[in-house]
Amino acid sequence: MTVRLRPHHLLCLLTYVGKGYSPAFTANMTAIAGRLASGEEIEIVEGPDDICAPLLNDTVAHCHRSSVTDRDVRAAEDVGRLLKVPVLPGSRLLLKKPDLRRLRAAYAADRLRSACGGCEWKELCGGIAADDYPGTIL
Repeated sequence: MTVRLRPHHLLCLLTYVGKGYSPAFTANMTAIAGRLASGEEIEIVEGPDDICAPLLNDTVAHCHRSSVTDRDVRAAEDVGRLLKVPVLPGSRLLLKKPDLRRLRAAYAADRLRSACGGCEWKELCGGIAADDYPGTIL
C-alpha cells in the first residue's frame, strides 16, 4: 500500500509523538507513522491526505484553508531541495533512515521550517527537535 501525504505532513511526522487534534486524528496519525516506519511508500498529494481523513467531517476543517496550502508549497520546496527529489503531486518517496536523519538534522537546525509559520504545533515540534526527537513514532 501507499500512504497519501500532503507535503507539510512530511515535516509534521518528523516530530510526531502521539499528540493531535482529537483521539481519532491521533490514532490515525500514529497508524500512518507506523506504516511509514515499516517502509511503506509515500505518494505526494495536493489537498487533504490520509492524515487529514479524521478531520474532513468538520465543516470548517483547516485542511482546506489557503494557509495550509501555502504550507504545502513551502514544505515541498524545502524537502525537495534537501533530498534532491521532486516533491510534487504524484511523486513517490520512500523515507529511509538516512533521509530521516537528514530531514531531522535540517529541521533541528531551523533550515526546514519555512512551512511552520503560524502553525499551532510549532513550539511543541521545536522543543522535540531541540531535545533530539525523544518519543517520536517515525
